[in-house]
Amino acid sequence: MNSKISFRDVVKTFPLKDTTFTALDGVDLHIADQEFVTVVGPSGCGKSTLMNMAAGLEVPDSGDVLVDGKPVLGPGPDRGVIFQQYALFPWLTVRQNVEFGLKLADLPAEERRRRAEGAIALVGLSEFADALPKTLSGGMKQRCAIARAYAVDPQVLLMDEPFGALDALTRVQLQDQLLETWSQEKRTVLFITHDVDEAVYLASRVVVMAAGPGRVRQVIDVDLPYPRTEEIRLSAEFRRIRNEVWTSVYHQDAPASAA
Repeated sequence: MNSKISFRDVVKTFPLKDTTFTALDGVDLHIADQEFVTVVGPSGCGKSTLMNMAAGLEVPDSGDVLVDGKPVLGPGPDRGVIFQQYALFPWLTVRQNVEFGLKLADLPAEERRRRAEGAIALVGLSEFADALPKTLSGGMKQRCAIARAYAVDPQVLLMDEPFGALDALTRVQLQDQLLETWSQEKRTVLFITHDVDEAVYLASRVVVMAAGPGRVRQVIDVDLPYPRTEEIRLSAEFRRIRNEVWTSVYHQDAPASAA
């Protein structure tokens, strides 16, 4: 397997008042090009730290974080990052928010407009291109944030609980929207979540982390076809995989089986 993202024996600690906290300890994980991988685990297992290192926002104490075989030395346009908080500029329209990164990249106005409109259409916000964020629902704001990440044409999408603050119905709708967009664009996705159902529904593989210190406990294949549908979500096979992931996350006193 040619890895798009690789974590090789990654260790990360943070200083505390009188000691240190080991967020990640010896993490090995390889994600293939165009693969959709979700990461779940208990609080303190290092999920967000893992993503922040792939984004170049944190550096490992030891080990390597690689994208396309090259060390991650900082943020870059090859990686789009989407957080739970939308981080939209309230004084800019949807189109202007989506164009913001393109403007920083010094692209000509005509090219910025073309890319922004394509990304906005991809997430179904064309009718709201001239709207300000205050007029949008939470789900629409997150779709705007996703469009902004897509506009700069990243090879990798790094998503840290992007739907965590949304109501259940909106969350399901955005899961379907994200998968539809991914099926068209086929970028590599690393998606952090605390929701087991979401992890299984989206991914081709679910990485279950263990805490104290953070490490990969189990990697579970999701042998369900794309496109994912409500029928799949209600299927016996989905429930079986979901139960396996749930047990691995919430019953960590028991040994994990290899997958």
